[in-house]
Amino acid sequence: MTGFPFRPARAVAQLKAADPALAAIIEAVGPFGMELKASRSLFGALAEAIVYQQLSNKAAATIYSRVEALYPRATAGFAPRHILATPDERLRGCGLSRAKVLAMKDLAQRVASGELPTLEQAQGLADAELIERLVKVHGIGRWSAEMFLMFRLGRPDVLPLDDYSLRKAYAKAFQKRTLPSPPALEKAGEKWRPHRTVASWYLWRALELP
Repeated sequence: MTGFPFRPARAVAQLKAADPALAAIIEAVGPFGMELKASRSLFGALAEAIVYQQLSNKAAATIYSRVEALYPRATAGFAPRHILATPDERLRGCGLSRAKVLAMKDLAQRVASGELPTLEQAQGLADAELIERLVKVHGIGRWSAEMFLMFRLGRPDVLPLDDYSLRKAYAKAFQKRTLPSPPALEKAGEKWRPHRTVASWYLWRALELP
């Protein structure tokens, strides 16, 4: 997938018209520059997400490369069958925690059994249905599923209510003394539909403004 399934310029224009306060943030941040991350498969994207959880990008990249190195013949990337055939100790030796090994094995099993959709099938599912199916995987919570929808599939209307950085960005951008609760953020974001992904990206970038 190389582009968004919506027109970013139109989304930005509609957000600016719907919310003058957000329009000021958009002007301060500048052009919409969100980039989608390429995915070879749903399994590959979620396996990478599991490895990267709660780690710095540098540490996670090192561990992920060690896992990849276990399968030198897998030129297209390791697959569920590779993970399922690998003893837990070997995966642990790459630097994965016990919880992450369990999550990787559970993901591999669910993909291999056909319980989870392929990447192509996922693109045809509604946001709520896809999130419901992804969070059944051990170690994949709602936040991870939402990040998959936003940064892998480019879904236009995702608002990750449990994201601390997003709540912090909203408080800063709208000059709130306290962080909004998830329900309060959801209510505030109603005016951003159907482009809440774009609104979220601008709020995250607003944290970088002086």
